[in-house]
Amino acid sequence: MNDSKALIINAALTGNVPRKSDNPAVPVTPEEIAADARRCYEAGAAIVHLHVRDDQGRATWRKDVFAVPISKVREACPDVIVCATTSGRVDPEYETRSQVLELDGDLRPEMASLALGSFNFPQQASISQPETIRRLAERMLERGIVPELEVFDLGMLDYAKYLISKQLLRPPFYFNFLLGSLGTFAATPFNLATLVMSLPDGAVWSAAGMGRFQFQVNSMAVAMGGNVRTGLEDSLFMDAAKTRPASNPALVQRLAELARSVGRDISSPAQARQIIGLPPLGANDPRGRRAPE
Repeated sequence: MNDSKALIINAALTGNVPRKSDNPAVPVTPEEIAADARRCYEAGAAIVHLHVRDDQGRATWRKDVFAVPISKVREACPDVIVCATTSGRVDPEYETRSQVLELDGDLRPEMASLALGSFNFPQQASISQPETIRRLAERMLERGIVPELEVFDLGMLDYAKYLISKQLLRPPFYFNFLLGSLGTFAATPFNLATLVMSLPDGAVWSAAGMGRFQFQVNSMAVAMGGNVRTGLEDSLFMDAAKTRPASNPALVQRLAELARSVGRDISSPAQARQIIGLPPLGANDPRGRRAPE
């Protein structure tokens, strides 16, 4: 486990589900996503976690659609770390979810989400078959893309260790614990501590709370020396009572202020690359990340 003083803030801007009818601040178009990425970067985010939408505002995984907001984010904040989704929430198939991994050059994301199992949201299942997880992990290795290892329950962390033993996951390990969604690990200090104590050696970890638990879980992670994910993908409101609509920059700024109040610095993208184990911006991947033969 790697506990660094500098806090890495990961801004999950859009998600698959939120609509402007839910919160007008949800960025949907490439221009809106890039503008929000810039504002979050200025507020302290080192990573932006991207989902994209088609012309009707529906979630899509098409790499040609992904290419546009990634390009605009690169223009708006050239050194921010881009993490693209491969979520199974809407489409469980590998062929769909893996498309963003095929982008090249500046469009290739440095990181991509990898959910480590199937689970239930309150109204919907997110399906990740074991074979799909393995194929996504293999393709990320081949493409030199570091997984954001998404853990919604303790068994998913155990499955990550199994994939590590099979060399389907290789360092660096960046885990994101997402707590509080009905049907998954509850957002309690005990559960978060259990996950952190169960991490493989050398892992960097982050935590997010779903819905009304967002700030609670983020605050625990800040106090424990971990990192955080925040954003409208995970919560549309600033408060648990859902009386104050949130924006992505406001959510990032709140965590930056909290971190500084307890003596933690805010990680720049360059520092975050060093903490996580990513190559410096523009460098070839020195680790020779390859899928097992």
